[in-house]
Amino acid sequence: MFSFAKFGPMEYVVHYANGKVRREGPGLSFFYWVPTSSIVAVPLGSSDLSFVFNQVTEDFQTITIQGQLTYRVTAPRKLAELLDFAVNAAGSYTSKDPEKVGQRLINESEVATGALVQSMTLKEALRAGPAIGNSIMKALQTSPAVQALGVEPLTVSIISVAATPEMARALEATAREALQQESDLAIYARRNHAVAEERKIKESELSTEIAVEEKKRQIRETQIQTEIAVEERRAALVDLQSENDRKAADTRSYAMQANLRPLKEMDWRTLLALAGGGADPRVAIAHGFLELAENAQKIGTLNISPDLLNTLLSDQTR
Repeated sequence: MFSFAKFGPMEYVVHYANGKVRREGPGLSFFYWVPTSSIVAVPLGSSDLSFVFNQVTEDFQTITIQGQLTYRVTAPRKLAELLDFAVNAAGSYTSKDPEKVGQRLINESEVATGALVQSMTLKEALRAGPAIGNSIMKALQTSPAVQALGVEPLTVSIISVAATPEMARALEATAREALQQESDLAIYARRNHAVAEERKIKESELSTEIAVEEKKRQIRETQIQTEIAVEERRAALVDLQSENDRKAADTRSYAMQANLRPLKEMDWRTLLALAGGGADPRVAIAHGFLELAENAQKIGTLNISPDLLNTLLSDQTR
């Protein structure tokens, strides 16, 4: 009994007849004799595998890792020889071996994940999504079991790394408390900054006041020094004026002495005559009395009549 088989371009087909390969390749279409034929179809397109792992961290905390693995078959003949990819006349697989490819990749990924997570603490593991993905990718690329399957891992994406609900709430509380402490520290820092700025302003104001007072002091000192210099100049001027007055007085005294020196050597009678005193009788009588007084020791008796005195006094009163 003959039958017709047709496959898509993303399927690698191997047609066995009596145990021998009659034809192989992607996207074949052919007639075959059903009683003596076997057909193997290996998908060539990329496939996605979702996985969820439960792992234990270094501090004995359980985490759940969820991700996705993408791979493709690079050696379909090798894979077909290792697992049963035979299909029936309807194009359905006759065994469950095709499902083993994904399961083996997931197992390798889980082993690589466990080796990495067990060396991390819970907090480190929760933040290690990219590192876990890279570790799975490297493990699949170097795994002999994966190479024996003839498949190539394309990408590994870690969707989430989560702790248990109880531990998640505890971490949230811890993180919330830490954030609150950071908020408090930020408030304290802002207050300290404000106090520091206020102190700077006060110090600047005090420095300005000190500078102003220093300028005032310098101005006062300058004024005092100026006044002292003025007083010193005034004192010097007074001293100079006094010296000049003394010299002028000495000059006048010397001139007067020089003018009076000839008169000093003259007789007083001559001076009196030069002064015009001889024209007044009273002056002459006075001179007479002076001469009498000078020669008093030679006078025995001196009589002055009342009439003479009256005459002198009457003339004086007129």
